Amino acid sequence: MRFLPPLAASFLLAACMVGPDYQRPETGLPGGFGEATVATTPASVPHDWWTLYGDATLSGLVESGLAHNTDVLAAIARVEEAEAALREANATLFFPLVQGNGGASRSRTQVQGEPSTANTFSLGLSTSFEVDVWGRLRRAELVTRRNLAASEYGRDTVALTVAATIARAYFALRSLDSQVAASEAILRATEESLTIAQKRSNAGISSELDVYQAGGARTAASAQTKEFRRQRAAIAHQLAVLVGCLDVSFDTGRVEGLPLPPLPPEGLPSSLLERRPDVRQAEAQLDAATQRIGVARGAQFPALTLTASAGLQSGELSSLFNSSAGVFSLGAGLLGPILDGGRYAARTEQAQAQAKQAEAQYLRTVQNAFRDVADALSNVRLGADAEVDLVEHLDQTRAALRLAGLRYQQGYSAYLEVLDAQRSLNDAQLAFIRNRQAYLSYTVDLMNALGGGWESAAR
Repeated sequence: MRFLPPLAASFLLAACMVGPDYQRPETGLPGGFGEATVATTPASVPHDWWTLYGDATLSGLVESGLAHNTDVLAAIARVEEAEAALREANATLFFPLVQGNGGASRSRTQVQGEPSTANTFSLGLSTSFEVDVWGRLRRAELVTRRNLAASEYGRDTVALTVAATIARAYFALRSLDSQVAASEAILRATEESLTIAQKRSNAGISSELDVYQAGGARTAASAQTKEFRRQRAAIAHQLAVLVGCLDVSFDTGRVEGLPLPPLPPEGLPSSLLERRPDVRQAEAQLDAATQRIGVARGAQFPALTLTASAGLQSGELSSLFNSSAGVFSLGAGLLGPILDGGRYAARTEQAQAQAKQAEAQYLRTVQNAFRDVADALSNVRLGADAEVDLVEHLDQTRAALRLAGLRYQQGYSAYLEVLDAQRSLNDAQLAFIRNRQAYLSYTVDLMNALGGGWESAAR
């Protein structure tokens, strides 16, 4: 074996890798989230959790958003950039850089007082390869590999956030549809009450005060209906931007008609946080920061570079390709700092400090993720409990309005009782609708907090 290829030499000479290896830090999280049971049977949520709401429109909107949302497209482009950076790092680590060169020159010199003119023609290849003795290049390749992983997890985080934002906006749209419908029903009721009050006033049974009160209730209901329609239009515009389709239109629907998704199983472990893409992204960034310490540390040691060149050189272009025109050179060189005034040591300390910052960011991400899940679990539980009370309250206000209307028509009470009952029913209807919207949004928060869903222990 007359020579050793640069790649083989690098493996023979690279006997060590300076710098620390990554180890996941202890998070200190409790085993569970400390929430009371919110489900009686285990449940399983798929990755495409939005399909659990049984609404084809919602599913179509989320799919469109994941394909066309500008934030998602930007995140995909960042992944492509990281992939290209990793290919560059692999090329630097495993393959020498071979360059071609060619030249032609004419020179004139004085030889013993006589002018001499010479031509030089050359054609050849040259290469250089740094042998990764201390693992600096391998650490740098690991940095780009971890950055790629972080970019992929970042893309998944953006996609999950966009899907959750679309779902919440869609539930707000359906909630406003229901609020518009409830306001229109109240508006019709106030118009009927106004007609009755006018008839009673004309007959001398009641005063004009009842007419004014009924008219005020009708105009208030009309203004409320228009305000809800305005809010619906704004939400529809927001959804159009989120899904990347500005000319999309939405049919009316009712938030009460959406099925409720299954509740999470008992005893969710905190280890589920590991599936969250933002947690994985923070850990990949910590890993990359740890590898940069080795990169900075390796720069403190001499770098071994192998060089070679081969080609053809001749004074006449016609004889350039003769066998006697061949030239070559081989070499090896060491280059390293001797007196640097502490520059490289300071760079290593900077990398160590950056790794500590990345570790703190990772722990903060884990802690915030734990809080997100705990908040979502309590919100889901309390939202479900509140709906039971609001349904009963809605039934009571409906019965109260019916009795108030009968008492007014029979002359047993003033119109003020009817007006008060209408307001109570309006408030009860809106409270129920908004709580249902909030409850659905809380379930989205939970799925988002758990990284897109959960899997039961039985699977």
